Amino acid sequence: MRPGQNSASGSTLLFILNRFIDDDSWLIWQLADSAFPAGGFAHSGGLEAAWQHGEVRDAAELASFIESSLWQTASSMIPFLVAAHDDPPRLEQFDALCDAFLSNHVANRASRLQGRAFWNSALRIFAPIEIANGQLGFYHFAPTFGAIARALRINRPAAAELFLFQGLRGLVAAAVRLGIAGPMEGQSLQHRLALRAREMLSLTEKRTVDEVASVAPLLEIWQGGHDRLYSRLFQT
Repeated sequence: MRPGQNSASGSTLLFILNRFIDDDSWLIWQLADSAFPAGGFAHSGGLEAAWQHGEVRDAAELASFIESSLWQTASSMIPFLVAAHDDPPRLEQFDALCDAFLSNHVANRASRLQGRAFWNSALRIFAPIEIANGQLGFYHFAPTFGAIARALRINRPAAAELFLFQGLRGLVAAAVRLGIAGPMEGQSLQHRLALRAREMLSLTEKRTVDEVASVAPLLEIWQGGHDRLYSRLFQT
């Protein structure tokens, strides 16, 4: 700054830089990175079973399937995430409630596998972080994600959006690996559904665990049939 120059412009520049240089943003990007070992690519959310049974045959049906899956996640899992984020000492209780809610054995298994993978990875990568409960009965993904996000000081809206983003990204990645869509088509679909996903969050993020609901019964059927497939690419 030249002598006599007003310092207002310098203060404005510093304010702008502080908005964009944010440690929390870097942390969110790290968690959103597909390289983060959270176990999200071991399952297809029922997409593989739906595809093999002819339920998903083209791009339009793929988009409909993914949108239904996002509604299912927003309506049934986001409340568990929010509850654990708001009240970490009750994480064990929310984990048990989530296990009782997920009566579909395939969805239940996928949630436990992802939750445990995310829990173990976060504790090793970001050590030391303090979690209210050192041991859980099931380690379901949604409540575990909420508690970890709280421990990492990620605010609740960002945590919920990140969770739903990972669900969308995982389904798109599964579609590409199964050959249902190409990489470019998959990314285009993910971009188109991003706004819908945010609308879903705005409608469901204030629900309590007493208001969780399964809104996609056909999705439950396809996901439950995954283990009976003759050959499969994904675990669940």
